[in-house]
Amino acid sequence: MMKRSLLACLLFPALLAQAHDFDANEMVVAHNRWRKTVGAPPLSYSTDLAASAQEWANHLKESNHCRMQHSKPDGRYGENLFWASAVQWSDGRRELQKVRPETVVNDWGSERSNYSYKNNNCVKGKMCGHYTQLVWKATTTVGCAVATCEDSRDQIWVCQYQPPGNWVGQKPY
Repeated sequence: MMKRSLLACLLFPALLAQAHDFDANEMVVAHNRWRKTVGAPPLSYSTDLAASAQEWANHLKESNHCRMQHSKPDGRYGENLFWASAVQWSDGRRELQKVRPETVVNDWGSERSNYSYKNNNCVKGKMCGHYTQLVWKATTTVGCAVATCEDSRDQIWVCQYQPPGNWVGQKPY
């Protein structure tokens, strides 16, 4: 049974994503909405990247208490991370926050205001690398995953991209 479930997740990205409470198709649509604004071609979903992203998300969950830390892709892929805290009630209860793929991607996309296309850099003191990876014209595939830390109910999202973007001296689009 376990082999069949794993095989189904590898063959059908929506099953892998839905097992972790997000829709892979919604993730791709959200990415492509941002890419369309700059004329970048649409991305397709990669089950290989999703599996790799899930391995890293699980590592962050198990070894890093859902704190964000990039993997070491060695130029094989690009990577964006997103962290969401649990909802904390006044009585101390912590509950899993409902986060949609669109929220994750829009957070990265919001860095657009921190990016100067003319100068091809981030505004001083601001972050824009998540945005530029999101819209990197040469990138063709994305795979994403999420893991939830049971002790804190925090969650870490990982998206990996191929080919990677954010090459020094190159504009994203």
